[in-house]
Amino acid sequence: MGLRFCLIFSVNEVYSLPLSLMFEIAMLVSSVCGILVAAWLLWRAKKQGDLRALAGFAIMMAIWCFGHVALFQGFENLGIHIILANPLMPTFFLHFAIVFVNSGAAKETMLDRLHKALPWFYATSSAVVLHSWWVGAGDVVSTFDTRSFFVFTDAGTGNLAYTVLVGILAHGVLLFGWYRHSGNKKRSILAMFGVGAWGLLLATSFVFPSFGISWFPYPMLLLPSYLLLLVYGVVRYQILSVNAFANRALLWLAMMLVILCLIAVISVVSGRLGLQALADVPSWQLWLYSLLLLVTTAVIYQPLNRLISRLIYPGAMLNEQVLENWSSRLKEAQDWPALIALGEGLLSAQIRRTVQINMPFSSEMATKSDLAITLSQDQNGWRFSLIGWEDASPGMRLTAEVFGSLYANSCGLLDRSLALAAAERKRLDEQHLVELGGLSAAMAHELRNPLNIIAMASHDTPPDTRQHIQTQLNRADRLVSDMLVYSGGLTLQLSPTPLRALIASVLAQAPLGNIGYDMKVDETLELDADPQRLQQVFINLIDNATAFLRNQLDGKLSIEAKVEAESLIIQMHNNGPEIDKTLQGDALFQPFVTKRAGGSGLGLAIVRRIIDAHGGRIFHRADTEWPVTFEIVLPKTQAHKKPQEQEQQNAE
Repeated sequence: MGLRFCLIFSVNEVYSLPLSLMFEIAMLVSSVCGILVAAWLLWRAKKQGDLRALAGFAIMMAIWCFGHVALFQGFENLGIHIILANPLMPTFFLHFAIVFVNSGAAKETMLDRLHKALPWFYATSSAVVLHSWWVGAGDVVSTFDTRSFFVFTDAGTGNLAYTVLVGILAHGVLLFGWYRHSGNKKRSILAMFGVGAWGLLLATSFVFPSFGISWFPYPMLLLPSYLLLLVYGVVRYQILSVNAFANRALLWLAMMLVILCLIAVISVVSGRLGLQALADVPSWQLWLYSLLLLVTTAVIYQPLNRLISRLIYPGAMLNEQVLENWSSRLKEAQDWPALIALGEGLLSAQIRRTVQINMPFSSEMATKSDLAITLSQDQNGWRFSLIGWEDASPGMRLTAEVFGSLYANSCGLLDRSLALAAAERKRLDEQHLVELGGLSAAMAHELRNPLNIIAMASHDTPPDTRQHIQTQLNRADRLVSDMLVYSGGLTLQLSPTPLRALIASVLAQAPLGNIGYDMKVDETLELDADPQRLQQVFINLIDNATAFLRNQLDGKLSIEAKVEAESLIIQMHNNGPEIDKTLQGDALFQPFVTKRAGGSGLGLAIVRRIIDAHGGRIFHRADTEWPVTFEIVLPKTQAHKKPQEQEQQNAE
């Protein structure tokens, strides 16, 4: 005895027509949903092969559901041929599963082989469909309301078995992907398994009549939900906009369920309350009327919402597209001027008024408009305030507030981005300096060998030549020494150091000649410093000054030190020629920058490095009474009085 059995529904005649009608409507809705979902997937994912395959699955499911509608409308041959094409559905799903699982991470050899075999799967599925048409693998039976329903014949066993096997293979690929992947892809696969269980429950009732099970296919009434849930489970982690759509859909579905429950309560209670006319209306009609009302509300909700918003906030034209455009455009800014220009342009174009954006570092900018948004930063992040918007319309003010919130968030993102970029540049600079320092030290050591050979060879030369060679050798040796100091590691050995005695010892050894000097440094002043490193600072500064003062008749050098509120300040003045304005500032302390004849260009660079290591600062000042002034600022914690002399002063 074959698989063909007569289909007998165990429902009474009163409810048979509504159930059959509901089944036909469910199949028609599933077909329409399949076409719409496929079109949406092809539109949103033109370059994603996995979603194109999923779109093919949606189209095949839409065609398959339409086959049931054709049967109910009396087109039996067309309906049978369409339904017998069901092996193509799991084939498209297998295609989707292979591409989806094998994308992103490292390719799997097994999945690559399956992907190459996909044309054979499609060819085999097409051959099974053609064979099923040839042998008559499907037939129809008539229900008691003369409606037709599909059943498999004995020859349809192969069609059904092949469809099941391909579906099992597709879900096996998903199981393999769940084992291999992590993160959002793993969550998507898990969601697909849950939806697959739901789809299996719904599709089971389709084959029951072919096995003689007399049960109306109630689960197939919910078939439209299967395709929507499957697509949502796949794309919810890839296309974020679908989550907003799902949020609205679930909201309206919940409202439909609430209305259904409310209609059920009304049907029971209305008769007891004396509302007999309402009690006599069939429940399904009340539910249908309510559903139509809900659908109408869903259709007119957005237009009404925009109309009311324009009445309450005239001039406001905010929507998701505008906000998305603002967000994407503001992310394009790579620095603060670009962000300010973008912000002013976007908001001004939106409200058709010129708007100025004020940042904490642009307080002195000229006023360009009476409407402004002022940004400020505190420990909790960026904040905004509206300036001059009191007379603006409610819509314009709402637009400014929404934009200000979005702009403040963009300021935080740019601030963090610039900080990360600066940290990366600093890391690369430090790495480069370490490499350059090692190279310089190696070169300096290597240079001393040929210098020593030249010095020994010069002993046999005439005195004038030997003197000239010795002068240049001394200059080269000084340059090598400076390079070793500048490029070598700087480790401080801190100890109490009398400042006046240290400076006096340097002055006593300096070739001052006819240069006059004075020193205004308290004898009781001590520093917690490295005396050798600090001595190098004063040697370089004094040597640099004497090189320019040596040829002046009235050359003067003055050194003074004083302790202020938070710092120890040491100033070294001289009346030599003023420093070129092009060299003033940070450039003066860069390596190999000098106007001094015979200088190495490393003296001031070494000075700044030593002062920086002590936690201080050095800079050139052009606002004193002297032509040239170098000022050293050290932390106050490094300066103190000698203990014994401090006690004597207190006793006096």
